[in-house]
Amino acid sequence: MDEAGKQQAAVELMLQFAERTGLSSERPPRRYLWTDAFAVCNLLGLARAWGSVPLHELALRLVDQVHHVLGRHRADDPRAGQWISGLSPEAGEAHPTAGGLRIGKPLPERRPDEPFDPDLEWERDGQYYHYLSKWMHALDQRTRFTGEPVGNRQARELAAAAHAGFTYTPRPGARKRMVWKMSIDLGRPLVPSMGHHDPLDGLITVLQLRADRGDDPEGPDLDVELAEMTAIADHHDWATDDPLGLGGLMSDAYRLDQLVRRGAGGGEQLAPVLAAAGAGMSDYLRQLPLQRQARHRLAFRELGLAIGLQAVARLYEAVRRDPGPYAAIPAALRDLESLVACLPLTESIEGFWLRPEHRRSEGWLAHHDINEVMLATSLAPAGYLSLAGPAATAPSPTPQPLSGGAAHH
Repeated sequence: MDEAGKQQAAVELMLQFAERTGLSSERPPRRYLWTDAFAVCNLLGLARAWGSVPLHELALRLVDQVHHVLGRHRADDPRAGQWISGLSPEAGEAHPTAGGLRIGKPLPERRPDEPFDPDLEWERDGQYYHYLSKWMHALDQRTRFTGEPVGNRQARELAAAAHAGFTYTPRPGARKRMVWKMSIDLGRPLVPSMGHHDPLDGLITVLQLRADRGDDPEGPDLDVELAEMTAIADHHDWATDDPLGLGGLMSDAYRLDQLVRRGAGGGEQLAPVLAAAGAGMSDYLRQLPLQRQARHRLAFRELGLAIGLQAVARLYEAVRRDPGPYAAIPAALRDLESLVACLPLTESIEGFWLRPEHRRSEGWLAHHDINEVMLATSLAPAGYLSLAGPAATAPSPTPQPLSGGAAHH
């Protein structure tokens, strides 16, 4: 499938998603923060690429619907309809992200008197930091694509609320840590352990929001949040063999590269992130995961990897044009080349999940919305990946070596 065909397929997927989840139809809105964050980026990128006003309007409608659904208490909560921030109706409209945003899970959050059930907790509502950071990115993309400061401002307000809610000091004098899952009102932890990549997501996102603030005098400056998130992320091991986590690391590496080249900071994380991604890919591929049948595969996790590999392709092109920050970290170049050797997996993953019979499998249908949206992201990734707008240079199909050494994986 050529690029035009991929974009057409992505548009069709996004229009089906919009109709099915009540964005462009009379169906009750079905909002889920992670999926909707990718969807906003997709719609913005496709709107720019196609010159489509309707897709642009869908993106803005989705932002508004997420804030009015996930920024308010659930229908089965005594506080139904109120902003989870506790703000008045008027103030909540002006600052819809000031109290964070719900995940959108089907079950209500665990009550304080209920015992913890690790399986049931996956289906319960609350707030996840890594979902909030994805929404911050989507809001910031809104500002980048429209030129309107409101998206970045709401993202900074969300970053400040999330940081206050999810970070804590375990003992006097210790560096802060993070909670993985908080209650809807950010009043109590639901899962106190720290998400593996949450500090990295937070650090990069705060750097991005500060860099994109421009001359907007309103909203938090995130100085304290940046200092504390830098300390939390310092010397952290990001290694994982989870495909979604690996794709996230690769996308983070590309975001870092773009920020470093803009003078926004973050260069100290380039080498650790690329090293973790390179090592993790080796571990992942040893398991022969892409040889399994559809019923034993999770599409959205594999598609997260495919998105990350496309970030690697773009990063590689940027480094070929200007090695810049990598001159002093040759190990990072070698890790990048090892990831470039894996680029053919992108077409393999996309091709597998584009086959109609695989999209009729139980696993696909169980996660229908997130699978379709992330397939659309993989087919047309510029809206999600690029911090310079969707007109960024496309990657070369035949990368050339950077360091002179043999690529490995």
